[in-house]
Amino acid sequence: MSTSIGQYLLQRLHEEGVRHVFGVPGDYILRWYQQLAHSELTQVGTTREDNAAFAADAYARVHGLGALAVTYGVGALSVVNAVAGAAAESSPVVVISGAPGVIEQREHPLLHHRFGPYHFQREIFERLTCYCAVLDDPLLAARQIDRALAAARRYSKPVYLELPRDRVDTVIHLQPECVFDDDGSDPDALAEAVAETVALLAGAERGAVLAGVELHRYRQQDALAALVERLRWPVAATLSGKSVLSEQHPAYLGVYEGAMGAEYARNVIEDADILLLLGSALNDVDLGVFTARLDPRHMIQARNDEVCVRHHRYPNIRLADFLSALIPALQAPQRDWPAHSLPLSAPGFPEPGDAMTVSRLIGRLNDTLPDDMLVVSDTGDCLFASLELRTHPRTGFLASAYYTTMGFAVPAALGAQLGSGLRPLVLVGDGAFQMTGMELSTAAWKGLNPVVIVFDNGGYSTERFILDGPFNDIAPWRLDALADVFGPLYAFTIGDEQAFDAAWQHALAHKDRPTLIAVKLAADDPSSAMRRLGESLGKTVKGG
Repeated sequence: MSTSIGQYLLQRLHEEGVRHVFGVPGDYILRWYQQLAHSELTQVGTTREDNAAFAADAYARVHGLGALAVTYGVGALSVVNAVAGAAAESSPVVVISGAPGVIEQREHPLLHHRFGPYHFQREIFERLTCYCAVLDDPLLAARQIDRALAAARRYSKPVYLELPRDRVDTVIHLQPECVFDDDGSDPDALAEAVAETVALLAGAERGAVLAGVELHRYRQQDALAALVERLRWPVAATLSGKSVLSEQHPAYLGVYEGAMGAEYARNVIEDADILLLLGSALNDVDLGVFTARLDPRHMIQARNDEVCVRHHRYPNIRLADFLSALIPALQAPQRDWPAHSLPLSAPGFPEPGDAMTVSRLIGRLNDTLPDDMLVVSDTGDCLFASLELRTHPRTGFLASAYYTTMGFAVPAALGAQLGSGLRPLVLVGDGAFQMTGMELSTAAWKGLNPVVIVFDNGGYSTERFILDGPFNDIAPWRLDALADVFGPLYAFTIGDEQAFDAAWQHALAHKDRPTLIAVKLAADDPSSAMRRLGESLGKTVKGG
């Protein structure tokens, strides 16, 4: 059986569940785009290459695997930041780059888009991905494609495939299916880790669970829910793990963020005599800029490659294997659901004449957010404010929570809606919107209907509360006028509670196009989490 390298790549992407490929065309990838246009996959053009990568990242998080295709040099280098974010956030994205042909590279070295030796681009992506290959050998190409897709699934990280344009139609003869080595968990280490964990959990008087991002990426949400049902312990999420358990669940405490998060969740997590950490990387963001007080003597940590029970380390244990072995080993619950705090609310909303504030905005969203709406947040005060936002769908919150790149949310909403079928609510600051907000026009063009709420406070508010200065100011935009540019689009600029409620209710009732709501906020009105974060970071920046 034979096919071409380009066709085989399309076939395997489809077999892995990919239905959309994001990107911007360029001459070195055009022939593969032509094949893509006649395939079972849909090409989604974006306004910029990095936006294609943000969209593919979000698509991968909700759908299982994402893909983007760009041209050599100018296209591929434009996605480096977004692919680095996918690597940091453990998102399985397939990066496909066209390249000059093999013969061209040998006979015509000074081709456009070149920035050095042709292998430089591959070497850059080797540092960002878990697998990297140039599809220039017809004897190896099929195996390289298979290995790339298997690696993306196995490690939940980006992979890179470079396709020279004179190899797109090169015929390959398919070999018998290759089974890739996957030894799984060490059975002895797994058994000992589970036995020690069960013994500690049985003796806990104030047990708690802290759920992290790897539970999202390795699709262990059902296992977490089953574990919580068996333990009946309170559960908090890290910021990067937010929504891994339904935020309406009776055991859910909210987001634990050290001193930056809610006091109730912090007290329960830090006072636990046994804390079960699942899939958490314990980075500075998830630890509230290292204001967390977590004692390893009371912790059981399970990640995708090891389990640590207090000071005992068990390597070569998969997170999924650990959970599947642990859950049936636990005794049936003999306790009621733990007490939990109520989400932030906005009673009496809208108050006539009252200006909008961050806390009232989040409270109103908590009171009215539909069950079938997922939330995509950008970096900035919108991200810290969303700590107090309770979403409804499981894995219903997406953000660049650890890598914290600005400009993620609007293009990510494109991938999130195409990948999940759910309507996105986008929370984005005015600074981040100016970076990538043009992708809202793509959503309108493709018949999608995100609701975008812009925190319009005249600049980079997070930096203002770290170290203020004129460098934090940005140009004022007439965001409501974008309906005439991006359309079909509903667009509003509002400043008080009554106007916001009218615009929000209009957005919920009218689903035929995207809605943009620019909310005028005072520059000195941060979320409580951001104020605490700014005070902590400000001491670091100023040397205090």
